[in-house]
Amino acid sequence: MRLQIDREQKEIKRHGSYEFPVLVSYERLSYFDTGEFPWHWHPEIELTLVMEGEIAYQVNDSLYHLQAGEGLFCNTNALHSGRGEPSCADCSYLSVTFHPRLLYGYDSSVIQRKYMGRILKCPSLASVHFVPEEAWHGRVLELMEQIRLLDSEHPVSEELRIQIALLEIWREIYEHVDADETGYAENGRDTERIRSIIEYIKLHYAEKITLEELADQIHLCRSESCRLFRRYMNKSMFDYLLDYRVERSLELLRNPALDVTWIAGQTGFSSPGYYSRIFKRKMGCTPLEYRRRSR
Repeated sequence: MRLQIDREQKEIKRHGSYEFPVLVSYERLSYFDTGEFPWHWHPEIELTLVMEGEIAYQVNDSLYHLQAGEGLFCNTNALHSGRGEPSCADCSYLSVTFHPRLLYGYDSSVIQRKYMGRILKCPSLASVHFVPEEAWHGRVLELMEQIRLLDSEHPVSEELRIQIALLEIWREIYEHVDADETGYAENGRDTERIRSIIEYIKLHYAEKITLEELADQIHLCRSESCRLFRRYMNKSMFDYLLDYRVERSLELLRNPALDVTWIAGQTGFSSPGYYSRIFKRKMGCTPLEYRRRSR
């Protein structure tokens, strides 16, 4: 499985419907081709509850190590990704994704203006890590479990009760976090810079790309660009480029009519040997072994 993401890293997938913009889904890292879900964002809020295993979950420049029974709040438009932990083979988790308008109703309502706008725009609230030991965190985790049960049991008042649970979660966040808007402009500028670099990589990954070219996209020097990217993405720009090239090659490998040497060239690798080396480092097998497994 691959996430459907556009060139700006926005997820294209629909999260519910216009009438009820909520999607409750059950995910596993092993569902994804690379064993991780790539960097993306969406205008909806996402709540994650880890059911089994562990996950390294990153939101903007904050990295969390979530274990079973813990959860995470990911704010609207925040860049996020997730990968497995070395100590755990897989991770299953519940994802509840919903549009903020489900809670505030309509633009400029009291709920939007008084209780939601400040949090949705707060740079220090791109994410919140919920652990059972914290009393109010525990209440949020219980409400997320309620949503899971409602989605599986489908009572007659399912949608109404899910909306009430989400409002209760929002009340807990509103009453317990400090939404400080200081530094919002700088935080937003850095996020846009990261998105610009990623967009350039997506458009030109099959070509030869230098670090200087990537730095030019955000009008910073090479060293400053590298520091910014590593702080947010937890890897270098070059490693991200190599990982993305490998990811793009997976779909091509599933077509047995395509030659591996040709695939290497089409995804930006200078030689098939180099491609195989990088592929094995990321996927744990050679391109040909992956092709055989995927049949």
